[in-house]
Amino acid sequence: MGDRIEEARTFRSRLRGLIGRRDLASGEGLLLRRTRAIHMCLMRFPIDAIFLDGEGRVMAVYEGLRPWRDSAAVRGARDVLEVPTGTAAATGTKTADELEIREVDAGYEKG
Repeated sequence: MGDRIEEARTFRSRLRGLIGRRDLASGEGLLLRRTRAIHMCLMRFPIDAIFLDGEGRVMAVYEGLRPWRDSAAVRGARDVLEVPTGTAAATGTKTADELEIREVDAGYEKG
């Protein structure tokens, strides 16, 4: 899924998210902990948003979520992984898949 996934750890970093960035390169992403919905206000590019439960199981996949849109709140989701558009399709990621998120040299990757 990615080898350059950042984790938004503070309130400020979670609120800012990817705002201000021009794009996400292949392998990049942002992991938002403890959230069931996201907004795309002030975003410049679409993303894939992968909603995970507490065990890393995929609860929902929003592919190509465009700027100025919101996701619905996903029941049972605990975290959201934001990755470049096309990543979910390219990796075959779908509901009920399990993602392993582990720290690797200050980044995160799918195991």
